[in-house]
Amino acid sequence: MKKALWLTTLAAVMLFLVASPTLAGYAYKANKPHLGGDITPAEAFEMVKKDPEHTFLVDCRTRAEYQFVGHPEGAYNVPIRFLSTKVGKKGYVEVDNPDFGKDLLARFNPAADTLIILCRSGNRSCAGCNEAIKAGWPEDKVFNMMGGFEGDKNKNKDSIFYGQRWAGGWQREGLPWTYSMDTTLMYKPDVDKMAANGADAVLRVASK
Repeated sequence: MKKALWLTTLAAVMLFLVASPTLAGYAYKANKPHLGGDITPAEAFEMVKKDPEHTFLVDCRTRAEYQFVGHPEGAYNVPIRFLSTKVGKKGYVEVDNPDFGKDLLARFNPAADTLIILCRSGNRSCAGCNEAIKAGWPEDKVFNMMGGFEGDKNKNKDSIFYGQRWAGGWQREGLPWTYSMDTTLMYKPDVDKMAANGADAVLRVASK
């Protein structure tokens, strides 16, 4: 009985090791061609830690993803797309944020600040890099964070995690992340609008 239990446990551990791309040495790559550079989540973390005054994580996912899925600690939410109320084949349709470049300029300084742009898995962040450079950032100050926050989908059909987001990414790397909402990091036009309407008390509650 004990031997059978031991073998079952060993098999489960081996399956986990095979299924886990982080432990197996996941190879990051850019999902799309884009302007600017590419870095891994670990490299992004080190860059911010080295120069926190002028290096920033920009989370370009929707507000809902940022709040309910979680986000890297200290990441600013500047959505490159918004969820609409229109329903499509895969659920609610996303629409482009036409002011993405302006939103970046309202937060950061192209002459001094380096932007590390991330999304869920590394697709929208590539578009975000292009838009940041269009807005005036030099190419050597804009980086796509490969793997995004959640990572790529597991493509191993023999894995119990097949089809799930289990391949790399900030969260899977075990880097600091949170569900907490800080009004200094949330989408600035929303916070500014609430403040203009005298919603300071609401903002303080939302930041806890």
